[in-house]
Amino acid sequence: MVRDGGDGTINELDENALEAAARIAEAAEDSDGVQVVALTVGPDDAEDAARRGLQLGAHAAVHVLDDDIAGSDVIATATVLAAAIRRIGDVDLVLTGMAGLDGLTSLLPAVLADLLDLPALTLAADVRVDGGNVTVRRDLDHATEVLAAPLPALVSVTDGANEPRYPNFQAIMAARKRPVDSLALADLGLDPATVGQAGSRTEVLAAAPRPPRTEQVLVTGGAEAGRALADWLIEQGLVREGDR
Repeated sequence: MVRDGGDGTINELDENALEAAARIAEAAEDSDGVQVVALTVGPDDAEDAARRGLQLGAHAAVHVLDDDIAGSDVIATATVLAAAIRRIGDVDLVLTGMAGLDGLTSLLPAVLADLLDLPALTLAADVRVDGGNVTVRRDLDHATEVLAAPLPALVSVTDGANEPRYPNFQAIMAARKRPVDSLALADLGLDPATVGQAGSRTEVLAAAPRPPRTEQVLVTGGAEAGRALADWLIEQGLVREGDR
């Protein structure tokens, strides 16, 4: 895991969620009545992620900023997001990326859907909204599933769902001028004790740096190389007794 806080830039996998939202809005019969809101939680520099959302097609952006959120695990983070979504109000579809690139738990979409009491359609490779329903295609190792649910619902999309657009100069400049709505825990009606380290359900008991890489062992040649490789696998405990 990489938990250094990052530099405030948007999680790359969330760009796929933004692209999916923008395409749904553009394809809607009443596209003028559909609004995409980019929502993020983080410290001051997370505003950059919100503005990136504006560049990628969002009509509005919300940044939840509060020192008491620091140290939140995935459940506490989902608690903040759920409260912010309720405050935004009248949300038909919540779209997320399939995972965060720091913790890589992939748990937030399911937890967020549970807190909002919404059906969760996760790991979608394709998303379509028709009337009051959302339909997704999910590509598994040995099967393809098509799932549908009535709106409102939550969908997480994979990095194979689309190719996020590259904003042009006009979109970049427009995003700089548009406001980002900043909210604190008090605005969301949340007790600080329910988030941050105090409100997290998980706790890191110990951490250690990844061990350094050992010197590479290159084996070349014919039959002798095969025997050398087998001996090395046995020495490393990678071959069980019954497999020899």
